[in-house]
Amino acid sequence: MDEKRRISLERADELHREIEDYLAFKEDFLRETAEIRDVLSKKHKEELMNYFDADENDWNDWHWQLRHRISSVSLLSKFIKLSESRYAMFEEVSKKFRWATTPYYLSLMDYEDMTYPINMMALPSAEENDESGELDPMSEEYTNPAPCITRRYPNRLIINVTSSCAMFCRHCQRRRRIGECDRIESEENIESAIKYIENTKEIRDVLITGGDPLMLPDEMLEKIISSVRAISHVEIIRIGTRLPVTMPQRITDELCDMLKKYHPLFINTQFNHPGELTDDAVRACERIVNAGIPMGNQMVFLKGINNDKYIVQLLNEGLLKARVRPYYIFHPKQVKGTRHFEITVDEGLKIMKYLRGHTSGLAIPQYILNAPHGLGKIPLLPKYIEESDDEHVKLFTWEGKEVDIIY
Repeated sequence: MDEKRRISLERADELHREIEDYLAFKEDFLRETAEIRDVLSKKHKEELMNYFDADENDWNDWHWQLRHRISSVSLLSKFIKLSESRYAMFEEVSKKFRWATTPYYLSLMDYEDMTYPINMMALPSAEENDESGELDPMSEEYTNPAPCITRRYPNRLIINVTSSCAMFCRHCQRRRRIGECDRIESEENIESAIKYIENTKEIRDVLITGGDPLMLPDEMLEKIISSVRAISHVEIIRIGTRLPVTMPQRITDELCDMLKKYHPLFINTQFNHPGELTDDAVRACERIVNAGIPMGNQMVFLKGINNDKYIVQLLNEGLLKARVRPYYIFHPKQVKGTRHFEITVDEGLKIMKYLRGHTSGLAIPQYILNAPHGLGKIPLLPKYIEESDDEHVKLFTWEGKEVDIIY
């Protein structure tokens, strides 16, 4: 064997050893997830359909999913056995922070283990009684120069068109807007927002969000999108939605046929855990992408859910298979009632450092911390530069090897 081949094979063995722990984790996780989906999720779906006297057509109808949201502890207890103390805790938290979940998302839960990540993102917990944090840590109430508008940057802004969501995520940064009932912004307010964009010539990028804008009927959503698209200086329209995750039935062919009339249009969603990448969710993403709409994912670091390097890698690689580009990973905001989800910046940076070299660049999003009080996004990066001057720079590779580069 020639020397070059021998060195190459030794390096290949070294790289295999570097990733074999992840491969073992992936194999175990996918096997366990398949068992949950094939047995538990199927069982839960059947139980839910029987309880609501529904058939497969009902289940696949997003209007049915909305009409049968589980939003009371008494109804939840029909499916998940709750101890007296947990039942009382759920009732107590419900008075402070509204919650609801779709039958679809409930079917993905573990009815025995309330620390299962899917449960934790959807169902109340005693930790939400923690009073630390703020209801509006981004000071959005002070960055709305017109109704429905949030503006933090020179050339782009947000239109918040509704407070409604299919599921009220426990880590939501806008839980202050949820209220006691679903609310769509008035036609007058939306028209005022669009008029503001028309009169603000520097705005080139408009994000339509909420709540979740895909909760609106197709006709109402199209009216908003078409009005924004008619503004000559708006180049890009984006939609922020979690419905491909929490209610994928909403992503209909009719919706996609409407949306593709308004290119360039982009959709960002939020998968936080590989358990959310179900066949239904993947099909919903594929419908969107097949309509020519690029998709990005904006994960949030959440303690106990995805603050694990292998979970993040597995999620991001799964997203790419579904043709969803991992776009951002957000550091958790200090929202009142969500402290139990917080991780440290150092913990997040270690995960980001691990990803580099262990997966493709396509599967490595930007790690973002939102500065308090609406001061904007700050990208966070592991340290790769040790020292530099006009003649050289000392760097570390993804394996931690030191490299000196002379200019």
